[in-house]
Amino acid sequence: MRTRLEALALAIAVTLQGCSLAPVYQAPAVQLPAHFAEDAGPWHPAQPADTVQAQWWKAFEDAQLDDLQQRLLHANPDLTAALAHYDAALAYAGQLHAGLMPQVNASLSPVRQRQSDRRPLRSGTQPSIYNSDTAGFSLNFDPDLWGKIRNQVAAGDAQAQASADDLVVARLSLQRQLATLYVQVRGLDAQSRILQTSLDDYTQALQLTRDRYEGKIASALDLTRAQSQLAEARAQLDDVNAQRDLGEHAIAELVGAMPGDVHLAQNAQPLKLPGIPHALPGSLLQQRPDVAAAERRVFAANANIGVAKAAWYPDFSLTGLLGGQTQGSGNLLAAANRYWALGPLVNLPIFDGGRRSANERQAKAEFEEAAAQYHSQVLKAVREVEDNLGQLRDLQRESDDQHAAVDAAQNAEQMAMSSYQAGAASYLDVVTAQTAALQAQRRLQVVETNRLQASVGLMAALGGGWKSG
Repeated sequence: MRTRLEALALAIAVTLQGCSLAPVYQAPAVQLPAHFAEDAGPWHPAQPADTVQAQWWKAFEDAQLDDLQQRLLHANPDLTAALAHYDAALAYAGQLHAGLMPQVNASLSPVRQRQSDRRPLRSGTQPSIYNSDTAGFSLNFDPDLWGKIRNQVAAGDAQAQASADDLVVARLSLQRQLATLYVQVRGLDAQSRILQTSLDDYTQALQLTRDRYEGKIASALDLTRAQSQLAEARAQLDDVNAQRDLGEHAIAELVGAMPGDVHLAQNAQPLKLPGIPHALPGSLLQQRPDVAAAERRVFAANANIGVAKAAWYPDFSLTGLLGGQTQGSGNLLAAANRYWALGPLVNLPIFDGGRRSANERQAKAEFEEAAAQYHSQVLKAVREVEDNLGQLRDLQRESDDQHAAVDAAQNAEQMAMSSYQAGAASYLDVVTAQTAALQAQRRLQVVETNRLQASVGLMAALGGGWKSG
């Protein structure tokens, strides 16, 4: 009869091994738009084979940017910290996995001890000082009848996956910062070239005005205006150089170097602006690591509900002991010296003052919080894509308009200088026209820099660009 009961208990335990009290998981539903509002092209759903470039910044076709990005991947301390955090999450998940396996320990205890002369129930034949040698093995196994350990493992694995996504988030964020700063520095180089060209023109204009002043053709006021204009342009160039130094220092920090160890050669050549596909499928958002991390945390919170529910049920474990004990001599493994024990341990919760109920409510509330954060992350992702798409569209129009403004300002500058040399205009007209031409050129360069930075932002908002070709 005892054998049948033990067999029945074993069969029930095996059956319950597949039991889990966690709710059936479904990723939170978020109603996404049929297409991006700022995307003017036709809508095309993404195919499962769609992939993105791992090194998305190469779309700008700049060797120096690529070199800096490689240095960032190898030396940025924030990225190193994120990697260490991910390794810790993996190790913690490994600890949870160990709970699914039997725990076996070995012990050895050679002891020489003295017992009290007044020890209760001590017989007169017992020695005061004696040896006690013990060696043995112990076994402990939790059959996890209600899925508590398995849900802990599932939650730990999901958190490790979220940590892996966090690592990608950190890497993508740092890459975006570096690309944005690099574009800014290159834009400042272009502005420096514009200002240097203007300085050359202003220097010639000052010499012309000085000659005319000495020839009693121009007034002292014209000479003063020419000098002021040249000094103002030099001050603007100094300001651009100061901004460039700050950008270069920030880049050095990102690549894990001291500010004095990074010197970027000046390069005023325009960067290539990557072409944007005619339509961007909404499923590209699935590539965003922050969205993926938020979803994994929802899954972990769902599994933790199962952990909390399992606390209401009896906790079964199987324990076993096997070993030998002697008084300092003899074979520990001899039959007379052996000891063993085998049996189940049942822990049945009866009253805890509402702790388990509170734990379950907490787990459910944390699931709702994780689901809301996932929803928020998706909305943020869509907004960031829309922002950068809209910026690229509007900046394209602004660039076209600013090109026209530059052409008109340069024509006005030439006409003003010709009229001044012919004596048909005052030098104030020249200064006004030259200042307007310089401002128009600098404004155009700012617009082009903003377009490149918006392109960087769009690639990052889509989790690393888009499939080309």
